[in-house]
Amino acid sequence: MKEWWIQVGLIAVPLLAVYLHIPPPNLSPALYTWRSTGAFFTYQEQRIFYRDSWGAVGSSDVVILLHGFPTSSYDWYKVWEGLTQRFQRVIALDFIGFGFSDKPRFHRYSIFEQASIVEALVNHLGLIDQKVNLLSHDYGDTVAQELLYRYEHRRQGHINIGSLCLSNGGKCCLQFDLLGD
Repeated sequence: MKEWWIQVGLIAVPLLAVYLHIPPPNLSPALYTWRSTGAFFTYQEQRIFYRDSWGAVGSSDVVILLHGFPTSSYDWYKVWEGLTQRFQRVIALDFIGFGFSDKPRFHRYSIFEQASIVEALVNHLGLIDQKVNLLSHDYGDTVAQELLYRYEHRRQGHINIGSLCLSNGGKCCLQFDLLGD
């Protein structure tokens, strides 16, 4: 490619901004609203952002949305209202290092930790004994697969998965309905 320097610049400028601690730009009104309607919980001294909306009356179904890379829970804003019409609760979080969650420097990020954060959020919200549905995208698919492994092997702290939908990840557009225990 002739303009290789453009690609290098597109990567180098954000990295330089992070290194120099240049503050991020002001939030758009939509992002400001998204953040102001969410909350934070603490996982191992790190603040994790999440959004929890109550929706459909008469439904007892809960859906947890797991975002892709390199984005945030805001990925789900276009389908949020539709999901609240189907599910009693719609929950999304920003994985550590993403969105409004903390981004610790010199941190060893891992899929296992991200899965543990999801489990901690479920516990924080008092849903540890309730079946939840997972809807994941891209990076979130890998986290969802780790959560499914923990569920199937009854690992300590696992969440009870009622269904799982993976989209645009390692396994494209698969849906699992987990019947029974």
